[in-house]
Amino acid sequence: FYSCHHGDEGADRWPLPWNLGCRLYSSHRTGLLSGFQRLRSERKMCDVVLEAGGVAFPCHRALLAGSSDYFWALFGETTAERLAGSVSLPALTPEGLDAMLDFLYSGWLSVSLTTLPAVLEAARYLQVETAVSICEQFMTDGLNAGNCCGYANLAERHALSNALEAANQTIAMEMGRLLRENRDDLLGLNIQSLLAVLDADEIPGAKEVELIRLALDWLDENGPLPLLKSNLLLSRLRFGLVAPADLTNLSHAHKAMTTPLIRSQLTRALEYHSADWPEQHVLAFDPRSRKFSSLGFVLPLRLRNPCVCSVGGFLFVIGGEESVTVATSNQMWRYDPRFDCWEQVESMLERRAQFTCCVVEDVIYAVGGRHTHPDADTHSSVASVEFYDMSTGAWRRGAPLPQPLYGHASAVLHNSIYVSGGLPGNQGSSIHGGYHGENRESSREVLLWDLRGKVWEKRASMSIARFGHRLATAHGYIYALLGMYEPFCDIERYDSKSDHWTRLKPLLTGSFDYGMVSTASGNLFVFGGRRWSDGQEVIVKSVLEYDTKRDRWREICQLPRPLTGTECTLLPLPD
Repeated sequence: FYSCHHGDEGADRWPLPWNLGCRLYSSHRTGLLSGFQRLRSERKMCDVVLEAGGVAFPCHRALLAGSSDYFWALFGETTAERLAGSVSLPALTPEGLDAMLDFLYSGWLSVSLTTLPAVLEAARYLQVETAVSICEQFMTDGLNAGNCCGYANLAERHALSNALEAANQTIAMEMGRLLRENRDDLLGLNIQSLLAVLDADEIPGAKEVELIRLALDWLDENGPLPLLKSNLLLSRLRFGLVAPADLTNLSHAHKAMTTPLIRSQLTRALEYHSADWPEQHVLAFDPRSRKFSSLGFVLPLRLRNPCVCSVGGFLFVIGGEESVTVATSNQMWRYDPRFDCWEQVESMLERRAQFTCCVVEDVIYAVGGRHTHPDADTHSSVASVEFYDMSTGAWRRGAPLPQPLYGHASAVLHNSIYVSGGLPGNQGSSIHGGYHGENRESSREVLLWDLRGKVWEKRASMSIARFGHRLATAHGYIYALLGMYEPFCDIERYDSKSDHWTRLKPLLTGSFDYGMVSTASGNLFVFGGRRWSDGQEVIVKSVLEYDTKRDRWREICQLPRPLTGTECTLLPLPD
């Protein structure tokens, strides 16, 4: 139940001291309205009868005309109703008209969940804008999962922009619950609200495949729609977030999925999945002969964004996202090249992808990252650091970063760990937001952890903010290479003695999502990656070598096939 009083406008027009004038005017107006209300209840001096739904309401023509633009026009000098004893209002219900008359006569509007539609209809029809505003505020204040769809339809019908926006936001945030408990409400949603919800940056608790099924069911429930409108609705969906098997099934589930526009979007999504499906193959590169060979073993899992390193003649593959389940892993696998076998060893304490790892004196350190909650369609970033000691075979906690971070890079210099760039994360961003779902800027910051200390310390920032980049150590310096979508191709070098970064010779053509390794001679090798060509991303085969002493880049050979998202490490192999 919701009540609101209306009636103190114009109190400052009276030439009285403010407080006294306001009280006198308010008291006078209240008395005047109560007098009219008494006359109405006693049916005295009423000069017009309003009728709605077979119910008669005796009223006073002058009060109605002075309170409503509709009645002012209705009782004008040239209308047939100006002298009529009875006026029929077939568009209104008795409940709605009664509530509006109470408001006009008393200044109080009573609204409840059950009476809201009738009251709002009457307020709009009779052009009592103050009552419309009260109804809109009532809707906005009381939004929840149970009423948001109904309120959205009501707000859209009566052009209540603030209530409509608030209702659409509530639907998006409550979508997971609505799909489980109030699906019929979603199927009855107006198309403008459904379009706005599917456009939302965050729809927690709902998988994209569920949203596609909802849209198709909505078309069945509300169709047939013109081709333009069905295309407009389905084009809001992110088909690239749906597994290929589900995409194939959905492409035949509804005739609306067969239009040229939607067909092309489905095709692009399937092409994206086929291009982005991680391989399990391992390639070996011999820097002397500059030749590649395919090793006989394969990775135990298909992973995106894991980390790899080598310690004690073993290859370690850590964390990442499993392609089949889209879940983030905390597993660590060890490959022994001497016996050609994989073994799953102690898992990390936390699940991580888009993190960084490095090795200091045969100890593996895992720093930051984030993990995916596929059931809730959210990411969580972490600031934690943990390390794995070969001698104990267990992970332990290290000094945490000052804030959650992912997409950063790390390098080891003088037995200290340096971390640069990345994106500051948060606790629960939506997958819907995409690669940079949190809408934050990449960082230029550089942090140092002297392993004897308990905290990370700031060092001089890079000159360029970077995300998804690489760090490498050579000849006592740290080199920062390109990250995702950087506008320039510059690399830079850090001198720990002077705490200063220096720009070096840029690459002729920038790339990102490449593999990189630092050799014993101090030169850097960059393998494959992606780059822009004619406005499109293409995967490349080039292998570049950077001579750190001469500050010189050159292409030395090509991969057997285009590759992106590769991870590289130095590992001695038996003959």
